Amino acid sequence: MIGDRIPLFCDTALAERIERAEAQLIARGSEAARRRDPDGFVLPIAGGVASFAEENSPFNKVAGLGFGGVPTTAELDEIERAFGARGAAVQVELAHLVDPEIGELLSQRGYRLASFENVLGLSLQSGREPSAGPGIEIRLSGDDEFQAWLDVVVDGFAHPDAQGLPSHEDFPREIIGNAVRDLTTAAGVRRYIALRAGEAAGGASIRMADGIAQLTGAATAPAHRRRGVQTALLSARLADASAAGCDVAVVTTQPASKSQQNAQRQGFDLLYTRAILIKQP
Repeated sequence: MIGDRIPLFCDTALAERIERAEAQLIARGSEAARRRDPDGFVLPIAGGVASFAEENSPFNKVAGLGFGGVPTTAELDEIERAFGARGAAVQVELAHLVDPEIGELLSQRGYRLASFENVLGLSLQSGREPSAGPGIEIRLSGDDEFQAWLDVVVDGFAHPDAQGLPSHEDFPREIIGNAVRDLTTAAGVRRYIALRAGEAAGGASIRMADGIAQLTGAATAPAHRRRGVQTALLSARLADASAAGCDVAVVTTQPASKSQQNAQRQGFDLLYTRAILIKQP
């Protein structure tokens, strides 16, 4: 127990719920992307999905793998052929709570460890109220200001805090915009904007499904950092998730990053780690 709070414990059942929500998110975003690139695909595999949306997309990955058993050789062959035909590497995000046989199998097939990411969670109770510091306003962001929202988010991502392990991924601005639009229209992602002194200071998003509130990204413009913008964006999203009946909020961060530190300060607990395994075409 930490103070009067019991840390959230993650068993395999909770991890499966979270990974299933992640796989659904990726699948729906990828399916929406087919409006631009009909050459994309979404294939089921061992409880997860293999997805290719378009070149350089953050949806090009295998997500949620392993909570439906160990993938067969035939399934992996099919997926590797599908990615290879598009000149893309296969990236697998593998939770450490799945059967270790999967990691051994992928290593034997030539997958190499590229990075890690942490999944943190917070148990939600009803009645949460949003809070924001002086001069900060948080509200839902509509389509009429999508470009302003995107500008501040991309600007924030382009200037990450130099703490923790760096991300192995870097996406073009146009692709980020495509992905966010796809998630908003096809996966029910809500966008929030933070205003400070009348300026767009930060942006964030959330998806709520099956009781899981996925915090799908947040960024603060460099000129507005260390002013409570991130905390206010988080507070607003958690209050909305609580009101919608979600029982768990989750966020993915780079290990030892400022984002992880901020999340843990807000009561999030480290639930599990995903290994990022990549096989070149």
